Amino acid sequence: MMKRAENIIVGISIGDLNGIGSEVVLKTFEDNRMLELCTPVIFANVKILSFIKKNLGATTALHGIDRLDQVVLGKINVLNLWKEGVDLNLGVNDEKVGAYAITSFVAATNALKEGLVDVLVTAPINKYNIQSEAFSFPGHTDYLDQELEGNALMLMVQDNLRVGLLTDHIPLSQVASHLTEELITRKVATVKKALIQDFSINNPKIAVLGLNPHCGDGGVIGKEEDAVLKPTLKKIFEKGTLVFGPFAADGFFGSSQYQNYDAILAVYHDQGLIPFKTLSFGKGVNFTAGLDKIRTSPDHGTAYEIAGKNQADHNSFKEAVYLALDVYRSRMEYQEISKAPLKLKEK
Repeated sequence: MMKRAENIIVGISIGDLNGIGSEVVLKTFEDNRMLELCTPVIFANVKILSFIKKNLGATTALHGIDRLDQVVLGKINVLNLWKEGVDLNLGVNDEKVGAYAITSFVAATNALKEGLVDVLVTAPINKYNIQSEAFSFPGHTDYLDQELEGNALMLMVQDNLRVGLLTDHIPLSQVASHLTEELITRKVATVKKALIQDFSINNPKIAVLGLNPHCGDGGVIGKEEDAVLKPTLKKIFEKGTLVFGPFAADGFFGSSQYQNYDAILAVYHDQGLIPFKTLSFGKGVNFTAGLDKIRTSPDHGTAYEIAGKNQADHNSFKEAVYLALDVYRSRMEYQEISKAPLKLKEK
C-alpha cells in the first residue's frame, strides 16, 4: 500500500557545515507546503542548525529529537547526533567539520538501510576534508555503492535530460583502460532499469557518447570506439535494448540531439557534467541510480565563497527532494505492477 505523502520520511545528511548545505536545507523547508509532501529528518544537531538559522534570519521551525522513533510527521525533525558544540568558520575548509559531515552521512545511510527513512537527500561535502582512516571514499556515491545493494551509477537529472557516466571519479588518464565490454554492458543495463522502474519509461532509448574526438575518425584519433564501444553497443542492441552510438560528444548537446533520447551515457565525468550543468545549473539533481535504496543530491558543491552570506540558491536542493519523492512513488508503483498476477481458476 502506498504511503500518504506526509508519511514519506526524507533523511537528510547535513554536509559540510562550513558550506552552504545547511542554508539550502533550511531555505527548502521554509516553505510549509513541503511538509505536505514529506517529513524531513535532518541528521545533525538542533543547536548548531538553530545557530545557522539565526545567522541567516530564517524562520524555519525545527523540532529536535534524540531517536528516530520520536519523529513527528509534519515537522522538520533534527536528529541530535552529537551533543558538543561545533566551532564553525563559514567558508573555510576544516577537517574537524568534515568529520561531522561524515558522521551525519553514515548515520543517515544506516537509517536508510534499516528502513527508518524512505529516501536520502545529501547536502554537499568537501571530498578532501572527509578523508580519514575510517572513511576513504572519493564521495557519497562510492560509499553508497559499498553499503547498499546494486551497482551505483551517477545519473544527473533535470526534467527529461538525464546524463549518466560510464566512469566517474577517476583520473582522465585512466578512462580508456577502464572502458571494457563488461563495464559498458553493466552501465547500460543499470540506466535501462532505472528509466523503467524509477522514471516510468517503458521502452527507453539510450545514447552513448564516444571517447575520442570525432569518435576516433576510423582509428586515426583513437581506437576505443571501433575496438570496444561499437561492437559492445551492437551486441546490447541485438539483445533488445534500444541503445545507440557512439556519438561524437562535441556537437551532441549543441545540436539538441540529446532531446531524442531518454538518457545519455558519457564516457567520463566532465564529458557529461559540463554540458549538463551548462544546460541546467541550479536546477539539476544528482540521482544515484542502480541501488536498492533512493538517494539524491543537488548539482552543486559546498560553495565556500558564499557560505553564511544568505546568497545560496536552494532550488537544486529542493529539486533533489522532489526527485527523491517522485522516484519513491514510481518505484512503489513498479513493484506493484511487477508482482506475479493471480492465476485464473480452472473451470
